[in-house]
Amino acid sequence: MQPDSDDDAWRAIVENYGDRPEIERETAPVEEPAAAWSSYDDEDEEPAPDARQDEDRFVPPPPPPLPRTTPDRVAAWLGVFASPAVLLVAMVFGLHLPGFISFLLVGAFVGGFLYLVAQMPRGPRDPWDDGSRL
Repeated sequence: MQPDSDDDAWRAIVENYGDRPEIERETAPVEEPAAAWSSYDDEDEEPAPDARQDEDRFVPPPPPPLPRTTPDRVAAWLGVFASPAVLLVAMVFGLHLPGFISFLLVGAFVGGFLYLVAQMPRGPRDPWDDGSRL
C-alpha cells in the first residue's frame, strides 16, 4: 500500500514511531566473578610455579652495545640539525645574526648534508639479505 502524498508518509512514520516488538530474552545463569577468584583470595598462598613454564620460556640474548660514531659524523649531523634550528630560533625571536654567522650556519648545513650523502654505502651489504634476522 503506497501512501498518496508525502504528508501521509510522514503521518505513518510519526504514528508508528514508538512501536517496538517485544523480544523475550533467555537469561543464562551468571556466575559471580568473586567465585572464580576465591582460590586466590588468601595472601599467604600462591599457586605453585610450573617447572616446565621456565623451561619453555624464551630468553633473548643480551643486545649488542650501541655503535660508536666518529667525531666527523657527529659534526655533520650537528650541521644538518643544529644549523637550521639556530636560524629558526633567531628568526622567531627577531635576533639579528651577523651575515658571517648566517653564512657559516648555512654552509654547515649544506656541508654536513653533502658529507653524510658521500659517506653512504654504495650498495647493499648482501644483495640476498631482506633484513630479517632469526
